[in-house]
Amino acid sequence: MTQTSNRIFDEMARLMNDAAGVAQGVRREFDTLFRAQAERILRDLDVVQREEFEAVKEMARLAREENEALKVRIAVLEGKSDNKPADKPAKKGASSASE
Repeated sequence: MTQTSNRIFDEMARLMNDAAGVAQGVRREFDTLFRAQAERILRDLDVVQREEFEAVKEMARLAREENEALKVRIAVLEGKSDNKPADKPAKKGASSASE
């Protein structure tokens, strides 16, 4: 009788082990199918991926920094050019008045 009980328990244990393996396989298959479906829906909706968003965000930040630096440079150059023409006409005007 104990041999029969042991066989029954061994068979039940093996059956449960197989069922657990099948359940894990089904879970993996479901995860794969769900991920593929979600990616397809997002692609159809034209939703950008996180990596692409972060890359464009960084490019925009760098462009803003460069833009600010160029604004400062333009202001400095315009300041220099404003002083030069202002000095030259003043000298011409002063020499014309003495003539």
